[in-house]
Amino acid sequence: MKQALVILLLGLSAAGCTQTERGAAVGAGAGAVIGGLATGDVRGAAVGAAIGGVSGALIGSVSEQPGQCYYRDRYGRRYIDDCPRGY
Repeated sequence: MKQALVILLLGLSAAGCTQTERGAAVGAGAGAVIGGLATGDVRGAAVGAAIGGVSGALIGSVSEQPGQCYYRDRYGRRYIDDCPRGY
């Protein structure tokens, strides 16, 4: 019963978040898990959470801008520009 209540409260608290905040939370959680599994220590999990949180926030912020798409150039740099027609 306690577990169901905690899950319900977490779900309700995430419902009030913007897409950027949700992206940051999901990215941080996934980054922490991947970083912890890859390195086997807490420091790797913390670095993974930081990288995942920033990446998730960037992706989430793009989804809040209608008509804008997220691109990567040939050098690996990320940028936002207008989406192609019909997209």
